[in-house]
Amino acid sequence: MGKSMNEYIINYRKQLKQGDIQVAYEYLRKYVMALRTHFVKELGDRYSVGNVSPGYMDYTYFPFFDDDLRGRRLRFGIILNHRAMRFELWLLGQNAEVQKDYWLLLKSTKWNEGKSSMPQYSVLEAILVEEPDFDNQDALTEAILTRAINAAIEIQGYIKGIE
Repeated sequence: MGKSMNEYIINYRKQLKQGDIQVAYEYLRKYVMALRTHFVKELGDRYSVGNVSPGYMDYTYFPFFDDDLRGRRLRFGIILNHRAMRFELWLLGQNAEVQKDYWLLLKSTKWNEGKSSMPQYSVLEAILVEEPDFDNQDALTEAILTRAINAAIEIQGYIKGIE
C-alpha cells in the first residue's frame, strides 16, 4: 500500500525546511529566463520567442517559432526536464490534432527512434544537453543555443522535404 497524503506532506515539509529545493528551483527558473533572453538577443531576427512557463517542478520551458512553423501550427520548445535534469528540444503542435498529424509524419525518423507511441506533450523530443554543468553557465547556454538551432533547422528541413 502506498503512503498516505499526510506522509507525503511530512516529507515535503522536511525538504522545504532543509532549503535546498527552493534555492535550486529558483536558480533553475532564473537560468531558463536568462536562456530565453539570450535566445531573443541571438535569434530574435529569425524566431519569435515566447514567455517562460515555469511548470510544476516537472518541465520549465519557452517556445520559439518562425513564420513557417506558425503556418504549420507548430513551434519548438526549449525544455528543462527537471526529473531527468537535462535540456531538450521539443516539437510542439498547436493542439492534439496537429500533434497527431505530425507524429504520423515523424514517428519513423531518427528523432523518434525507439518510441512506439507519441510523447505526451510533443511530436518529438531531442536531447540537447544530457548533463548540464550549471557552474559553467556561459558554455551551457552556448551549447543549448547551438544544438537547438542546428536541430531545429534539420527538423524543419525534413518537414519541408516530406510535405
